[in-house]
Amino acid sequence: MLSVKFADLTQAVSSLSGGNQQKTIVGKWLLTKPEILILDEPTRGIDVGAKSEIHKLIAGLADEGMAVIMVSSELPEIEGMSDRVYVFRDGRICAEFSKEELAVNEVVRHAFGIERKGSMDR
Repeated sequence: MLSVKFADLTQAVSSLSGGNQQKTIVGKWLLTKPEILILDEPTRGIDVGAKSEIHKLIAGLADEGMAVIMVSSELPEIEGMSDRVYVFRDGRICAEFSKEELAVNEVVRHAFGIERKGSMDR
């Protein structure tokens, strides 16, 4: 299901590529049959091919009804993978966007507390 590439079943997970290590960890979590999967930077430091495979896996799990909460600092990943985005600043939610409302410049603006030009809001 996860397309983990390894030489043989005795190969240590630590000797696998970063992407295959990530997929192995996700596979172990999935064996517990969770209702909610919380992923913190699930594709950090892995190659583009492995990133694509992990994105497909996450999307498939969500399509099957699993709740997936993903924390990511990569805006293209957030934009491409999210149905709903919450932006946190100073430990609090400062903005919420649906997929249809999502604009990367607005996410950045809220994340860094940048006011709109001409806005009197504080």
